[in-house]
Amino acid sequence: MRVKIVGAGVAGLTCAHAFARRGAEVTIVERKAGSGQGCSWYAGGMLAPWCERESAEPIIAELGFESLDYWREAVPDVPKEGSLVLAQPRDLPDLRRFSRRTEGYEWIDDTRIAALEPDLEGRFDQGLFFPTEAHLEPRKALAALTRKLVDEHHVTIRYEAEGFDGDDAADVVVDCRGLAARDQLEDLRGVKGEMLVLYSTEIALKRPVRMLHPRIPVYIVPRGDGHFMIGATSIENDERGRVTGRSMLELLSAVYALHPAFGEAEIVEIGADVRPAFPDNLPRLRRRGNTIYVNGLYRHGFLAAPALARRAAELAFDGTHFPEVMDEDHREW
Repeated sequence: MRVKIVGAGVAGLTCAHAFARRGAEVTIVERKAGSGQGCSWYAGGMLAPWCERESAEPIIAELGFESLDYWREAVPDVPKEGSLVLAQPRDLPDLRRFSRRTEGYEWIDDTRIAALEPDLEGRFDQGLFFPTEAHLEPRKALAALTRKLVDEHHVTIRYEAEGFDGDDAADVVVDCRGLAARDQLEDLRGVKGEMLVLYSTEIALKRPVRMLHPRIPVYIVPRGDGHFMIGATSIENDERGRVTGRSMLELLSAVYALHPAFGEAEIVEIGADVRPAFPDNLPRLRRRGNTIYVNGLYRHGFLAAPALARRAAELAFDGTHFPEVMDEDHREW
């Protein structure tokens, strides 16, 4: 089977891997100069299906459990240190509300918090610990996956090329263009996410920490060597690249509440991009002729993409139907 993948973000690369492992001859076409340079570039990289279950439909957790295993097998450096969810004493009702909406956690006290994250000793009385979750560095992970595709599976990648140039005859086209696919998927919308990277030698964290904050719940993901990715904003517009002062103030305020050392941290990077979402914020596989659309990953790209990619390959090779991501009126989840 000759397969063309359009787009080299997390959806496109994982689809390429799924098809190549089934023996397809795969070509990836990407309009940017490298892999993962769209909204994947600004992702947090939290592999946290239980934590996401707090605000997402159960299907996101189901896809996430599968994808968690995928990433640990597919790329190096995927620490399985779990996730920590914390709140200031005044916000403990929010922590209890978070706990009621999910599973897979342990209530922990200040002693256990200090054992897990020594630099947070004495700062929080209670928290939720999700021991089975993990995280990765998205840019390194996609670079490693790209090398695997080329070196082990002989996938061809054409950068700075248009996806539908008609220069070859693929048996299957997999459209992974994200928001650019609105020319075919009219119900897609853009949801902007903003992030910053801080550098500090005064604090160390082993695992992602979610700080429940009254204005903006924030997550802090350790990237190693004193670097931390800070994010959480979801803004209903499709303005690529523009970061607002209000969002930065809220992110910095929330992370400062986690630990004052972040107040002296160096701001290394500020970034924003637009994530593709359908009206219900759930991902979809759609098939029209020989084209399969993998889209609508919203803020769950790394968590959902590998599981969607496997389903896309089984749809193409075996004709398998997956109602949970293909039927618009499927509500069993």
